[in-house]
Amino acid sequence: MRQALLSCGIIAGCFLCASIPAASQEVIHALTGTVTAINETTKAITVFQDNGAKGVFQQMSNPKTHITFDKKVADETTAAGQFDKSGAYAIVFYFGGGDSQTVVALKNLGAGPFESTVGTVTKVEAHNRSISVADQSGAVHTFKIDAGTVAEGGRGAVDATKFGVNKGDQVRVVSGTVGGDSTALFLRDM
Repeated sequence: MRQALLSCGIIAGCFLCASIPAASQEVIHALTGTVTAINETTKAITVFQDNGAKGVFQQMSNPKTHITFDKKVADETTAAGQFDKSGAYAIVFYFGGGDSQTVVALKNLGAGPFESTVGTVTKVEAHNRSISVADQSGAVHTFKIDAGTVAEGGRGAVDATKFGVNKGDQVRVVSGTVGGDSTALFLRDM
């Protein structure tokens, strides 16, 4: 009898624990664009995105919000509240969607010039840390992937060495010249 009662209690405890909602975590995503305005009063950052849209991102108001942000990538960013480079071309790290996007951090990409290439992956060389992409005209562009390259995929923004891209995949590459090499600064699967 006691054993049956104990078993029922354990089963009930399992169901009770399963019904308690776990604290959700916000996955951090990334996009590129030019920061056009920083409003310290409303805590909003406006970005002219590479896709032609204007995005208004609110700064994170609750510091206890649980986020999933690649540590290596996060270490190379500036917190949204500290970013003061209006006019900068940057990677914007955010969560949420639609009219409710929250900016967490930004990474200023510098003075440029920058190029954007959209196309099909023709080769990925993990050993040499490079990716080759055929654009719409068929021209193949090869980009070095360095320690600062950021990638956006199905799991959010990650260090590009964790980016799972294969031959035949469609990608967008924002690149610049680093140390004389055409280097991918930002990769996005399409």
